Amino acid sequence: MSGSGPKNQLVFKRYETKFLLDGDQRSSLEELAAANMVPDEHGPSTVRNVYYDTPTALLARRSAEHPDYKEKVRTRCYGTPHPFDPVFVELKKKCDGVVYKRRCELAPADAAELLAGRGRPRTQIERELDWTCRRYEGLRPCAYLAYDRVAYHGRSDFDLRLTFDQRVRVRWDDVALCGPDVGRLVLPEGTSILEVKTPRAFPLWLARYLSAAGIRKRSISKYGRAWELRDVDACLPLGAPAAETGLV
Repeated sequence: MSGSGPKNQLVFKRYETKFLLDGDQRSSLEELAAANMVPDEHGPSTVRNVYYDTPTALLARRSAEHPDYKEKVRTRCYGTPHPFDPVFVELKKKCDGVVYKRRCELAPADAAELLAGRGRPRTQIERELDWTCRRYEGLRPCAYLAYDRVAYHGRSDFDLRLTFDQRVRVRWDDVALCGPDVGRLVLPEGTSILEVKTPRAFPLWLARYLSAAGIRKRSISKYGRAWELRDVDACLPLGAPAAETGLV
Protein backbone atom coordinates (compact mmCIF):
# COMPACT_ATOMS: atom_id res chain seq x y z
CA MET A 1 0.00 0.00 0.00
CA SER A 2 1.25 3.44 -0.87
CA GLY A 3 0.58 6.87 0.48
CA SER A 4 0.94 8.51 3.84
CA GLY A 5 -2.55 8.02 5.30
CA PRO A 6 -3.48 6.26 8.53
CA LYS A 7 -3.64 2.86 6.83
CA ASN A 8 0.12 3.11 6.41
CA GLN A 9 0.84 4.51 9.87
CA LEU A 10 2.59 2.00 12.13
CA VAL A 11 2.55 3.66 15.58
CA PHE A 12 -0.48 5.30 17.21
CA LYS A 13 -1.08 7.01 20.55
CA ARG A 14 -4.45 8.66 20.93
CA TYR A 15 -7.86 8.70 22.58
CA GLU A 16 -10.55 6.67 20.84
CA THR A 17 -14.07 7.58 21.96
CA LYS A 18 -17.02 5.53 20.73
CA PHE A 19 -20.68 6.35 20.18
CA LEU A 20 -23.64 4.36 18.84
CA LEU A 21 -25.65 6.11 16.11
CA ASP A 22 -28.92 5.32 14.41
CA GLY A 23 -29.40 6.04 10.71
CA ASP A 24 -30.66 9.62 11.11
CA GLN A 25 -27.91 10.54 13.57
CA ARG A 26 -25.27 9.15 11.26
CA SER A 27 -26.63 11.03 8.23
CA SER A 28 -26.66 14.33 10.12
CA LEU A 29 -23.17 13.86 11.49
CA GLU A 30 -21.74 12.77 8.14
CA GLU A 31 -23.08 15.98 6.59
CA LEU A 32 -21.40 17.97 9.34
CA ALA A 33 -18.17 15.99 8.99
CA ALA A 34 -18.11 16.56 5.22
CA ALA A 35 -18.36 20.33 5.83
CA ASN A 36 -15.53 20.40 8.38
CA MET A 37 -13.25 17.48 7.41
CA VAL A 38 -11.86 15.59 4.44
CA PRO A 39 -12.97 12.10 3.37
CA ASP A 40 -10.32 9.43 3.79
CA GLU A 41 -8.16 9.24 0.65
CA HIS A 42 -8.78 5.48 0.38
CA GLY A 43 -12.56 5.96 0.29
CA PRO A 44 -15.16 3.67 1.88
CA SER A 45 -13.68 0.26 2.68
CA THR A 46 -14.33 -3.06 4.31
CA VAL A 47 -12.03 -3.63 7.28
CA ARG A 48 -11.29 -7.33 7.79
CA ASN A 49 -9.71 -8.60 11.01
CA VAL A 50 -8.66 -11.93 12.45
CA TYR A 51 -8.41 -11.78 16.25
CA TYR A 52 -5.97 -14.03 18.06
CA ASP A 53 -6.78 -15.39 21.50
CA THR A 54 -5.91 -18.09 24.01
CA PRO A 55 -7.83 -21.40 24.33
CA THR A 56 -9.72 -19.86 27.28
CA ALA A 57 -10.54 -16.67 25.30
CA LEU A 58 -8.64 -14.59 27.85
CA LEU A 59 -8.36 -11.50 25.63
CA ALA A 60 -12.04 -11.59 24.61
CA ARG A 61 -13.21 -11.95 28.21
CA ARG A 62 -11.01 -9.08 29.36
CA SER A 63 -12.23 -6.92 26.51
CA ALA A 64 -15.88 -7.58 27.38
CA GLU A 65 -15.24 -6.54 31.01
CA HIS A 66 -14.01 -3.04 29.95
CA PRO A 67 -11.01 -2.98 32.32
CA ASP A 68 -8.62 -0.05 32.73
CA TYR A 69 -5.99 -2.03 30.81
CA LYS A 70 -6.51 -4.47 27.96
CA GLU A 71 -4.75 -5.59 24.82
CA LYS A 72 -5.59 -7.31 21.54
CA VAL A 73 -3.58 -9.11 18.89
CA ARG A 74 -4.93 -9.27 15.35
CA THR A 75 -4.19 -9.28 11.66
CA ARG A 76 -5.95 -6.78 9.43
CA CYS A 77 -6.47 -5.89 5.80
CA TYR A 78 -8.63 -3.41 3.93
CA GLY A 79 -10.92 -4.60 1.15
CA THR A 80 -10.79 -8.05 -0.43
CA PRO A 81 -7.29 -9.51 -0.04
CA HIS A 82 -5.41 -11.75 -2.41
CA PRO A 83 -3.72 -14.81 -0.85
CA PHE A 84 -0.20 -13.34 -1.01
CA ASP A 85 -0.94 -9.66 -0.32
CA PRO A 86 0.80 -8.24 2.79
CA VAL A 87 -1.37 -7.85 5.89
CA PHE A 88 -1.04 -5.71 8.98
CA VAL A 89 -0.13 -7.44 12.24
CA GLU A 90 -1.28 -5.33 15.16
CA LEU A 91 -0.79 -5.12 18.90
CA LYS A 92 -3.38 -2.78 20.40
CA LYS A 93 -3.33 -1.72 24.04
CA LYS A 94 -5.66 0.54 25.99
CA CYS A 95 -4.60 1.95 29.34
CA ASP A 96 -6.59 4.54 31.31
CA GLY A 97 -8.44 5.61 28.18
CA VAL A 98 -5.34 6.05 25.98
CA VAL A 99 -4.93 3.72 22.99
CA TYR A 100 -1.48 2.58 21.93
CA LYS A 101 -1.25 0.65 18.68
CA ARG A 102 1.85 -0.86 17.11
CA ARG A 103 1.73 -2.67 13.79
CA CYS A 104 3.86 -4.00 11.00
CA GLU A 105 3.15 -5.20 7.47
CA LEU A 106 4.08 -8.78 6.58
CA ALA A 107 3.32 -11.46 4.04
CA PRO A 108 0.52 -13.73 5.34
CA ALA A 109 2.86 -16.69 5.89
CA ASP A 110 5.35 -14.55 7.82
CA ALA A 111 2.53 -13.04 9.89
CA ALA A 112 1.29 -16.52 10.82
CA GLU A 113 4.79 -17.61 11.83
CA LEU A 114 5.34 -14.51 13.95
CA LEU A 115 2.03 -14.92 15.79
CA ALA A 116 2.71 -18.61 16.37
CA GLY A 117 5.97 -17.73 18.11
CA ARG A 118 8.09 -19.19 15.33
CA GLY A 119 9.00 -16.00 13.52
CA ARG A 120 12.31 -14.20 13.19
CA PRO A 121 11.47 -10.65 14.26
CA ARG A 122 13.57 -8.02 12.54
CA THR A 123 12.13 -4.72 13.80
CA GLN A 124 11.27 -3.36 17.24
CA ILE A 125 7.55 -3.70 16.56
CA GLU A 126 7.97 -7.30 15.39
CA ARG A 127 9.93 -8.05 18.56
CA GLU A 128 7.14 -6.58 20.69
CA LEU A 129 4.59 -8.74 18.88
CA ASP A 130 6.78 -11.81 19.22
CA TRP A 131 7.20 -11.25 22.97
CA THR A 132 3.46 -10.73 23.45
CA CYS A 133 2.56 -13.88 21.52
CA ARG A 134 5.03 -15.98 23.49
CA ARG A 135 3.64 -14.57 26.75
CA TYR A 136 0.16 -15.88 26.00
CA GLU A 137 0.11 -19.66 25.83
CA GLY A 138 -1.63 -21.22 22.85
CA LEU A 139 -2.45 -17.98 21.04
CA ARG A 140 -4.27 -18.82 17.81
CA PRO A 141 -6.74 -17.36 15.29
CA CYS A 142 -10.09 -17.19 17.07
CA ALA A 143 -12.53 -14.90 15.27
CA TYR A 144 -13.08 -13.23 11.92
CA LEU A 145 -14.57 -9.78 12.46
CA ALA A 146 -15.32 -7.28 9.69
CA TYR A 147 -17.22 -4.04 9.17
CA ASP A 148 -17.89 -1.45 6.47
CA ARG A 149 -16.12 1.84 7.19
CA VAL A 150 -16.39 5.43 6.06
CA ALA A 151 -13.70 7.73 7.47
CA TYR A 152 -12.82 11.43 7.62
CA HIS A 153 -9.76 13.31 8.83
CA GLY A 154 -9.21 16.93 9.76
CA ARG A 155 -8.43 19.40 7.00
CA SER A 156 -5.28 20.63 8.73
CA ASP A 157 -5.11 18.09 11.55
CA PHE A 158 -4.53 14.62 10.12
CA ASP A 159 -4.43 13.19 13.65
CA LEU A 160 -8.15 13.90 14.03
CA ARG A 161 -10.19 11.06 12.55
CA LEU A 162 -13.86 10.14 12.51
CA THR A 163 -14.79 6.63 11.46
CA PHE A 164 -18.29 5.28 10.89
CA ASP A 165 -18.49 1.48 11.07
CA GLN A 166 -21.64 -0.46 10.23
CA ARG A 167 -22.64 -4.08 9.62
CA VAL A 168 -20.16 -5.31 12.22
CA ARG A 169 -20.08 -9.08 11.67
CA VAL A 170 -18.25 -11.98 13.30
CA ARG A 171 -17.54 -15.58 12.40
CA TRP A 172 -15.97 -18.17 14.69
CA ASP A 173 -15.15 -20.81 12.08
CA ASP A 174 -13.23 -20.62 8.78
CA VAL A 175 -11.20 -17.86 10.44
CA ALA A 176 -9.08 -16.25 7.71
CA LEU A 177 -8.78 -12.83 6.10
CA CYS A 178 -9.20 -14.40 2.67
CA GLY A 179 -12.29 -16.38 3.67
CA PRO A 180 -15.88 -15.48 2.81
CA ASP A 181 -17.02 -12.12 4.13
CA VAL A 182 -20.03 -13.41 6.07
CA GLY A 183 -20.84 -13.55 9.75
CA ARG A 184 -23.28 -12.84 12.54
CA LEU A 185 -24.28 -9.20 12.94
CA VAL A 186 -23.02 -7.91 16.28
CA LEU A 187 -25.31 -4.84 16.37
CA PRO A 188 -28.85 -4.24 15.07
CA GLU A 189 -29.19 -3.45 11.37
CA GLY A 190 -28.86 0.28 10.76
CA THR A 191 -26.71 0.94 13.84
CA SER A 192 -23.26 2.46 13.30
CA ILE A 193 -20.30 2.84 15.63
CA LEU A 194 -18.75 6.28 15.51
CA GLU A 195 -15.17 6.50 16.74
CA VAL A 196 -13.53 9.85 17.33
CA LYS A 197 -9.77 9.35 17.27
CA THR A 198 -7.55 12.19 18.39
CA PRO A 199 -4.60 12.86 20.71
CA ARG A 200 -6.29 16.12 21.73
CA ALA A 201 -9.71 17.47 22.67
CA PHE A 202 -12.68 17.24 20.31
CA PRO A 203 -13.11 20.16 17.91
CA LEU A 204 -15.76 22.58 19.13
CA TRP A 205 -18.20 21.94 16.26
CA LEU A 206 -18.21 18.20 17.02
CA ALA A 207 -18.56 18.60 20.78
CA ARG A 208 -21.47 21.00 20.29
CA TYR A 209 -23.26 18.64 17.91
CA LEU A 210 -22.93 15.58 20.14
CA SER A 211 -24.13 17.56 23.16
CA ALA A 212 -27.11 19.07 21.35
CA ALA A 213 -28.11 15.69 19.88
CA GLY A 214 -27.82 13.98 23.28
CA ILE A 215 -25.34 11.42 21.91
CA ARG A 216 -23.27 10.00 24.77
CA LYS A 217 -20.05 8.04 24.60
CA ARG A 218 -20.30 4.29 24.96
CA SER A 219 -17.84 1.74 26.28
CA ILE A 220 -18.14 -0.87 23.55
CA SER A 221 -15.60 -3.27 22.10
CA LYS A 222 -16.46 -4.93 18.80
CA TYR A 223 -14.55 -8.09 19.74
CA GLY A 224 -15.80 -8.08 23.32
CA ARG A 225 -19.39 -7.60 22.13
CA ALA A 226 -19.02 -10.45 19.66
CA TRP A 227 -17.77 -12.70 22.46
CA GLU A 228 -20.78 -11.84 24.63
CA LEU A 229 -23.05 -13.00 21.80
CA ARG A 230 -21.14 -16.18 21.00
CA ASP A 231 -23.22 -18.59 23.10
CA VAL A 232 -26.43 -17.33 21.49
CA ASP A 233 -24.68 -17.35 18.11
CA ALA A 234 -24.76 -21.11 17.81
CA CYS A 235 -28.57 -21.13 18.09
CA LEU A 236 -29.32 -18.62 15.32
CA PRO A 237 -29.32 -19.01 11.52
CA LEU A 238 -26.46 -17.23 9.74
CA GLY A 239 -27.32 -13.60 9.07
CA ALA A 240 -29.85 -13.26 11.90
CA PRO A 241 -29.97 -9.67 13.24
CA ALA A 242 -28.22 -9.08 16.54
CA ALA A 243 -31.48 -7.70 17.95
CA GLU A 244 -32.89 -11.24 17.95
CA THR A 245 -30.52 -12.16 20.74
CA GLY A 246 -32.15 -9.70 23.12
CA LEU A 247 -28.70 -8.47 24.13
CA VAL A 248 -28.62 -5.21 22.17
